[in-house]
Amino acid sequence: MDVLDAIRKRRSVRSYTGESIPDDDLEVLFKSARDAPSGKNLQPWKFIVVKDKKTLQEMVPLCHNQGFVADSGVFIIGLTEDEKWAKVDLSIALDHLSLSAVPFGLGTCWIGAFDPDGLRSKFNVPDEYDITVCMTVGYPSEDGESPVKKSLEELIHWESYR
Repeated sequence: MDVLDAIRKRRSVRSYTGESIPDDDLEVLFKSARDAPSGKNLQPWKFIVVKDKKTLQEMVPLCHNQGFVADSGVFIIGLTEDEKWAKVDLSIALDHLSLSAVPFGLGTCWIGAFDPDGLRSKFNVPDEYDITVCMTVGYPSEDGESPVKKSLEELIHWESYR
């Protein structure tokens, strides 16, 4: 599968089978994230990766009761350092990871609704890191269609905003 196919097939998944993801597959995903570009190649981010089923269940109330978190194979907590472009760099890394998941039959979902203080406490996150965004990764329990996107004419303004 080439990157254009992965981009077209990638969608937000909110219904997972609960099946574990092989470590070898996860390694490929995290290498893809690591290989993402970052300003001055600082890579000013870290991941906490949660695979334990009991812990995934405990994550649900920390993620505003989004029940599908418990059924994902992995929950990723994205941490950023205090660098100007850290949040952008983390987003690029997670986007690389999400696109790399598609050929493995995995889905992902960005998680922005979470209790940062609860996560910080549960996972012993040092004060020098912000909990920026999280992501689920897992095997979708159902096939779904990608939503219809806006036309390019609605999104692109050539040379100036019209």
